[in-house]
Amino acid sequence: MRSPRMAELPARLFLTGFSGTGKSVVARLVAGALGWRVLDTDALIEEATGHSIPHLFENEGEAHFRHLEHETLHNVAREDRAVIATGGGAVLSEQNRRAMAAAGLVVCLEARPGTIVERLHGATPVSERPLLWGGDPLERVTELKARRQKLYALADVVLETDGMTAQQVADAVAETVRAPDPWFAAHPERLLLPEEHEPAPPAGPLWVDAPSRRYAVHTGWGTLDRLGELLREQGLEGAAWIVSDSDVLPRHGDRALFSLHEAGFQADAFAIPAGEASKRLDAAATVYDWLVSKRAERGHAIVALGGGVVGDLAGFVAATYLRGLPLVQAPTSLLSMVDASIGGKVAVDHRAGKNLIGTFYQPWLVVEDISVLKTLPRRMLVEGCAEAIKHALIRDRQLLDDMEARADELLHLEPAITVDIVRRNVAIKAAVVAEDERDTGLRAILNYGHTIGHAIEAAGGYAQVFHGAADAIGMTAAAEIGRRMGVTPAAVVERQRAVLERFGLSTHAPKGIDPARVLDAIALDKKVAQGGVRWVLLEEIGRPVLRSDVPPELVRDVVQEVLS
Repeated sequence: MRSPRMAELPARLFLTGFSGTGKSVVARLVAGALGWRVLDTDALIEEATGHSIPHLFENEGEAHFRHLEHETLHNVAREDRAVIATGGGAVLSEQNRRAMAAAGLVVCLEARPGTIVERLHGATPVSERPLLWGGDPLERVTELKARRQKLYALADVVLETDGMTAQQVADAVAETVRAPDPWFAAHPERLLLPEEHEPAPPAGPLWVDAPSRRYAVHTGWGTLDRLGELLREQGLEGAAWIVSDSDVLPRHGDRALFSLHEAGFQADAFAIPAGEASKRLDAAATVYDWLVSKRAERGHAIVALGGGVVGDLAGFVAATYLRGLPLVQAPTSLLSMVDASIGGKVAVDHRAGKNLIGTFYQPWLVVEDISVLKTLPRRMLVEGCAEAIKHALIRDRQLLDDMEARADELLHLEPAITVDIVRRNVAIKAAVVAEDERDTGLRAILNYGHTIGHAIEAAGGYAQVFHGAADAIGMTAAAEIGRRMGVTPAAVVERQRAVLERFGLSTHAPKGIDPARVLDAIALDKKVAQGGVRWVLLEEIGRPVLRSDVPPELVRDVVQEVLS
């Protein structure tokens, strides 16, 4: 997730992460590649005290060790051209995080609990890892890691190391240092939680007052750790069945399951293959089979842990299994947080078009944890920004101004700014849903850019152009249609183009999309009424209008232009 590169290297590199993620080994390899010194805070503490870390924990206590760790970290933060491996708990201290952010680049090495336990057993006895003392090592790692995850996610770069050799990890880290992002150096306060920023107080949930159900949307940094607690607050009990995908479940499933188990839920998880191709009836059938095998009952909750595909599919399953189970949306993509997880639209695709088979089924609860976005590829983060830009274009000029002004903070997932922008998007979506739950009036404005965007997705087989990118192209086409219809001022068209490009979104589709297939998909769009397409156009930023009189030849011409 990088902006334009700068020539000067950072003076220091800090490696954070849980024990067993390879910080010490990787630090030595990176230091060798860069020609820098290597420092290890745990090793320095042992050298200074003459005692091992286990001895210090057992005889002096963790509080004393943390004090020594704090002093050591502040001392090494003054060393130039150094790669510094920190202890697994160094991020627990706000002062430590401030010191690292002010002094250099912070990279977190990430790994799944099972991988960590395997590495620890292969390297040193668990008896030499004091934080793993007592109980089953895997359970202990899962618990400790879950409690720290929101702090690890504050790092400038989060690198997943599962399946990688130490040399491969070191090569990736060294490349990050050689191609540093100037934003990091310019924001020394960046590794803070939202509540550590002054004077912003902790915010409560936003509420969606849909006619069929009123429910809370909890948006924050680390809210996935409260998943079980929040389900309990909604009166849910017994069992909670997580539906996720093959990308998300290995990254965030342990954290969600730990929270549910800690709150007293029977819980298990099922993963579908990642990607739009899984949003089909046959994939729903595999989830039904799994729920049957688990003896899922009415009153048991379905937790959709994933992006829009998972949210739609799990929501469709929840709406139809046993005539309806409580649905909890736990979105893990920005696009899903600001849009798909809110409003109750659940559906699967048909080969002829997107979301053709579905219903309206409001969740009982939405839990949005901004920290999980740190594991997203840049493409997915940028695509989520497209949906947020759409909300601003149709409802909130000030939000558009703020997103444009704070684009770097948002693209770098600065916690306080990102939480604020996502919450404001949630408020827009919630207000529209409250007024028009079933898409018979006002809610149609949320489809700005979607008519052509969805058609481009379908024409590309849901593989060539992904949802957020397709919607950016669709908004570009809608603005041009509006301009040629005399509806959208040229200044609005240009402002929209500039904002999309500011966030790295393309306004033209890649080569290879057949215009005829796009036009055919438009004809099957769910917004077609009495044979004609209802187009959402902009009269001004924040002032959309529905038009059904757009000439087909104009649509054809604009489609061909954005596909060229």
